Amino acid sequence: MTTKFGRILLYVFLPLFVLLTLNQVTQNNVPGLRYFLAAAPILVVLIIMIAFRVAGQYAGPIGLLTGIVVASQAFGLSLSVLWVSQAKGIILSLFVIAVFLPALFLYNIVNQAGGIQAVAQALEKLITDRGILLIVIAWAFSAMLEGLAGFGLPVAIVSPMLVGLGIDPILAVASVAIGHAWAVTFGDMGVVFQTLTALVKEDPASLASTVTIMLGIAGLFCGLAVAKLFKRLDRWPVVILLAGLMGFVQYICAVSQLSALASLLAGLSGVLGGIFINRIWFRQNNAAPSQGVESPDGAKPKMSRSLTSALVSYGLLALIMAIINLILPLRQALGQVVWTVSFPEVQTLSGFVTAAKHNQTYQPLIHPGTTILLVALLSYLANKKAGFYQSTGFWKITALTLNSTLPAIVGILAMVGLSTLMDHTGMNLLLAKLLSNVFYGAFPLVSPLLGMLGAFATGSNNNSNVLFASLQEGIALILKLSPAILVSAQTTGGSLGSMIAPAKVIVGLSTVNRQGHEGEVLRTTIPYGLAIGLIMGVVTLILTKLMG
Repeated sequence: MTTKFGRILLYVFLPLFVLLTLNQVTQNNVPGLRYFLAAAPILVVLIIMIAFRVAGQYAGPIGLLTGIVVASQAFGLSLSVLWVSQAKGIILSLFVIAVFLPALFLYNIVNQAGGIQAVAQALEKLITDRGILLIVIAWAFSAMLEGLAGFGLPVAIVSPMLVGLGIDPILAVASVAIGHAWAVTFGDMGVVFQTLTALVKEDPASLASTVTIMLGIAGLFCGLAVAKLFKRLDRWPVVILLAGLMGFVQYICAVSQLSALASLLAGLSGVLGGIFINRIWFRQNNAAPSQGVESPDGAKPKMSRSLTSALVSYGLLALIMAIINLILPLRQALGQVVWTVSFPEVQTLSGFVTAAKHNQTYQPLIHPGTTILLVALLSYLANKKAGFYQSTGFWKITALTLNSTLPAIVGILAMVGLSTLMDHTGMNLLLAKLLSNVFYGAFPLVSPLLGMLGAFATGSNNNSNVLFASLQEGIALILKLSPAILVSAQTTGGSLGSMIAPAKVIVGLSTVNRQGHEGEVLRTTIPYGLAIGLIMGVVTLILTKLMG
């Protein structure tokens, strides 16, 4: 560890120190240096996680500290900007953690009762072709869960299911990170899309149409990437058929003002479609059925009871969330309980102003985490009464949850704190302007990559849209392009950025007991993310040419 730390100091921080010194001596007169320094905190996080294999709970704080040093030396960081940015970061992090922690608690409650393994085995019995099975679980089933509740929940739940089917834990996390990414914009009962429509001036119905078309194309390539990861590219016809089905269902839901159910029903259609296609595939190709998976202790699990427990738990969760989101009077009544935090206008020493913000709100009764926690407690009581927990008690499950989440919480707090710091010091805006200035007329090529950058930095498509959606809309007006297309490209890139977001990778690894291996996952997901992002850039450029 000492040797690794010494190499990080030598190869990462010594050059950064030299560049900061040069910037101070020349008083920001070195062309391009300011842009590089703006990207330095993100580059540091990437380098130490990927090249030096430093765990997220350490890389995040190191990146945040790097951001503070760079911002103070090159971007005029003041004490007021520091405390406001970090206070906002903590609140945004708590919003994520308030979902992540109950979700993992529910997962452990169901898993300790054998429910997760039972779901995997049920799907294995329904989809007898192993190639189709793995693709459907990592791609369609994870998208369905993303529609139910985002914030890394699909990666946390589906990765262990794949491990139970004999997949390497690192590969399992990487495949689900890639597989679910296309569904994130309409994930968490449509929260991300609802936020997006509030940020821009585009007509929601028109925007929904453009967004779902782009997400449908992205979903196809996510599915093909998952098939390649599992070395099942011979199943490409299945992927194309399911991509068309899921894209169509998502489109119909979105344009019918059912955005809250778009990803949920799209993913469900993919699972059902996979079951149907498997029957045809198995009949025509005589594929051998996949082999069943035994429980860890070698005993045959009580499939019916464990499966019922899992289906009731997550079915109840889906039902309650659907009721809250779709019955508007109920949602409005529950939404009356609000915690609001106001922040003053702050300005860096170099003159960058962040306006006052008065709508940083938390609505506990309609927050997904509250519903998940309620269902978790009810599930525990029901499972205990049914006799599932012979050697496992409430406090043991709680301790298991906390032990696996504490490192993740540290990483999430630090990464989101870095994002808000970069936002409040103008570093994010500078990077976005660099992209638009460099590419100009070809900016649509990198528009999705800007969304990916925001999602990587914040761990959230929603936060990426908060950072860059209005900026992309403004760039479209300057370049006389369709704002709806660039905004759609932004949120599509933000969705794809989920596969390279360290915060979500940390969440997934915590449930497969591989904490500290974030770099290994990112080395797998980043090439796929960049490749699909570039493909979507080409799609964006074509659409801007066609739609003017």
